[in-house]
Amino acid sequence: MSLFISQAHAAGEAAPQGGGMQMFIMLGMFAVIFYFMIYRPQAKRQKEHKNLMSSMGKGDEVLTAGGLVGKITKVSEENDYIVIELNANNEVTIKKDFVSAVLPKGTLKSL
Repeated sequence: MSLFISQAHAAGEAAPQGGGMQMFIMLGMFAVIFYFMIYRPQAKRQKEHKNLMSSMGKGDEVLTAGGLVGKITKVSEENDYIVIELNANNEVTIKKDFVSAVLPKGTLKSL
């Protein structure tokens, strides 16, 4: 067993030692790639969704994440819930977070 350890140790001494600065440069490059490829687009989407939720009002036609399409009849600001009228007989209460898009006026009539 000690035979293998001495060979590995001898091979390690023969390999050239890299500078610590190269490692920091690589870590910096990975951080920049992570920021531009993952964090920045996600933060942009989050900001757009937050603006969408704050701009919703009574009478807007919305599409939910579950695929429901309806008109907002009531907005509860303190609880972040909205009531959506699916048709004349059905209303659904959902959280504002589950609204994926505000549709143009008249979309429900065209369906």
